[in-house]
Amino acid sequence: MKKLFAVVLSVAVAGMAFAAPAKKAAKTPAKAKAEFVIVESDVYSAGKEDPQLTAGIAQFLDMTPSVKTVSYKDAAADPKLANLDYSFLPLYLIKKTDAVRSKLEKHLQYGYAQENDDFIILPHQTRTGVYNGKEAKPGVMEIFVMSQCPYGVMAENLVLEGQKAGVPAAKDVRIRYIVDYSDANGFNSLHGSGEWEEDVRQLLIAKYYPAKLWKYLEIRNKDYRSSRWDKAMEDAGINPKKIMKKFDTEGLELLKQEAAYAKEYGVNASPTFLWEGQVQLDFGSASEIEGFGFLNPNAAKGAAAAPAGSC
Repeated sequence: MKKLFAVVLSVAVAGMAFAAPAKKAAKTPAKAKAEFVIVESDVYSAGKEDPQLTAGIAQFLDMTPSVKTVSYKDAAADPKLANLDYSFLPLYLIKKTDAVRSKLEKHLQYGYAQENDDFIILPHQTRTGVYNGKEAKPGVMEIFVMSQCPYGVMAENLVLEGQKAGVPAAKDVRIRYIVDYSDANGFNSLHGSGEWEEDVRQLLIAKYYPAKLWKYLEIRNKDYRSSRWDKAMEDAGINPKKIMKKFDTEGLELLKQEAAYAKEYGVNASPTFLWEGQVQLDFGSASEIEGFGFLNPNAAKGAAAAPAGSC
């Protein structure tokens, strides 16, 4: 998922150790202050402020950040904050001034930011966060993937390893698919038509051969760009003809539903993890949930960091 703001850090060191004192340098003018109000989830840590993001936005604005965090419960009771869109938390607000608005004019113009009388509003800026008000799915981890994305395949393979190791949580995982769809242009997937066609096949396998989906993925993921998906099906005990018979009818309808579901959650990066229907996570934060440590392939090697890549 692309973030609107990126943090770029650079360090420059200069000096003349033995030079004679020169004229006293003029004082650098103090930077203007950017007043942030960040509305956070009352329940999940994933819905809290991301300090790196805050620093990145402040750097983009060339201002010094002043941060106030507010719980969703308190924000909903505040007349100045009550009528905002809290469908995804954290919600970043910046007190509107002429200087702030000028810096963010293009973001407002292109719809990346909104405004009201008091604030510039920056919705859905973080890779992790909470979908406020969505139906809860207790104990369910959904992984949004593109079927030919190497990072999505890595996530699936980690689940397979967890299943083989007998980790109970590894069985409570559902694969969802990221694809764009419109009536005018049909389906569009990042890695081409072969990818969304594979999505369709996997959706049909999940429906008609649910007990064999993970076996298919284990075989298919060894060469996920191969055109021999039919052999992978046969090796997994699946009848390719039965799957392809439903491809152009039921299969395409299933993929349309997936496109709508991913759009509902604003998901466009593979893999993206959705915990219990409400919490959006990345590799690292997903692996920190109790029972899902298998999602960090480096954990067994004693390294804390999980993969950070995505398609």
